[in-house]
Order: sequence, then C-alpha cells, then structure tokens
Amino acid sequence: MVESVPTVKTVLDLRSQVSAWRNQGHKIALVPTMGALHEGHLSLVDVALSSADRVIVSIFINPTQFAPHEDFDNYPRNYQADAALLQQRGAHLIYTPAAGDMYAENDATRVTVDSLSDSLCGISRPHFFTGVATIVCKLLLQALPDLAVFGEKDYQQLMVIRAMVGDLFIPTQILAGEIVREKDGLAMSSRNAYLSSSQRSAAPLLVQTLQRIAEEIIQKEDIPAVLAAAKGRLAKQGFEVDYIEVRRASTLQPVIDKVNAGEVLRIFGAVLLGTTRLIDNLEVIYPNS
Repeated sequence: MVESVPTVKTVLDLRSQVSAWRNQGHKIALVPTMGALHEGHLSLVDVALSSADRVIVSIFINPTQFAPHEDFDNYPRNYQADAALLQQRGAHLIYTPAAGDMYAENDATRVTVDSLSDSLCGISRPHFFTGVATIVCKLLLQALPDLAVFGEKDYQQLMVIRAMVGDLFIPTQILAGEIVREKDGLAMSSRNAYLSSSQRSAAPLLVQTLQRIAEEIIQKEDIPAVLAAAKGRLAKQGFEVDYIEVRRASTLQPVIDKVNAGEVLRIFGAVLLGTTRLIDNLEVIYPNS
C-alpha cells in the first residue's frame, strides 16, 4: 500500500523537513497552488520531479489576491481529492498553512512589482499581482527551495514572479510549465468548474480566437485590425471581452511599432463567460519573410 503524502501546516514543521532533506543532499522544489488540482497543476509537479529530488506542493487559497466581489468564499476546495492526486503523482510533502499564520493580525507588508503588474489582468484586477507577489515571496522565504514551478497559462504572473525573485535576490530558480489543455483546446483551470454545460461548449472559442490571431500575424496582417475583429467575434458569441492583446514575450510591452523578423510575441486574452473569467495566451514568432 502506498503511503499518503505527509502534510505540514506550520513554517516550523516545513523548515524542519526541508532542513532534513538539505542535510541528506537533496535538491528541493516547490509547486505553489490554491488546490482544486487538475492535470495542469499535476504537470507542474512532473516538471518539479524531473528537476529536483524532493517536491513540496503548497495548498493555500490566498485571500489577498481576491477583490471583495470575487470568488474567494466559493473557490473550489477539496483537500482529500488533492492529496490523493499528489500521492499518485509522487509529491513528497504537502504544505497547508493557515491564513492566520500567513497573514498575522498586524501583517503590514506587501510586495508590488511595478510595470509588469500594471497592464493586462492588472487593469481589471489591480489588487491581484500584489497579492500573488506577496504570497509567493512568503512561500519562497519559508521553504527556500532550489526551484519553484509556475504555469505558462498565467504568463503575466510568471513574469511578475521572475522579476520579484530577481529584484529581491531570492535564491530560487523559477521554472515554467507549459499550458495543459482539454481535448477541445480549453486551457485547464479550477474555475472551469463554474461553467454551465452550454458555457463549457462555447469556452474553446477563446483559444480558437487566439489561434486565428496567430495565423493572421504570421500572414503579416495589420495587428490592430486583427485584434479589433477578434474582439467583435467574441462579443457576438456572448463573451464579455476584458482584453485581447499582442505583447512582446520577453517584456510584456505592447506591440505598437515595428515587429522584427523572428521576434517572439505573446497573444493574450481574458474574457468573462457568464460570471466565469477565462484567460489564455499563445506564443507566436513573427515571420522572417
């Protein structure tokens, strides 16, 4: 019988286990999550397992990245199912800190990454990236892993975290895991569970729209016109468009001037389908000729 994955709830117990592993010469990885795990999360565990000897998965629904009107209270929670999935995948430790420990009564420190946080999701969710940067900073300093893994579905978040780690000299390598999709192309997300059956059928139109934009960019069509048409098609199908944009992949700067041959771009989309927010992105390389 396979033993269940051990769980620790306090920083003291987390550091005790990490210290023991360090004394044994192990390389340690952290995969931060908010639970409600799916194959996208588990693929990040796979990346961690391929790069480290011991893998910690944190499960913490972070209150500071939710605005008052958002879905913190209703966010999916199923620790038993999550633990079973992590056992099957081969994780070595689950860290489930309490909110009162992560944010003590007099907690007054927040981490803000300027510039990268101010566009795309940062416009409609101005609280979000400060909440993410703060909790990830806390988790990295609590565990001090050699590496941590984040998914490319949240590409802007990945860029924010990489900038934070570099700016604060946190000795953790940040690895990226590729977007994992359902058979119809929809990017996997815990929030997909909110979709009604008709909304779930319509949801893949987001990635299909991004794919069409990529094809039109490769054909060197006018980018502003391509984006305007894409927004119109989504709106006609009942999507409330937050943004559809093309950015430079290395900086997240908008594409407003000449694009160089071979330049790596990223197409970003965020929409509301009913009350469910969906985000996605695709890489596209601007053609040479």
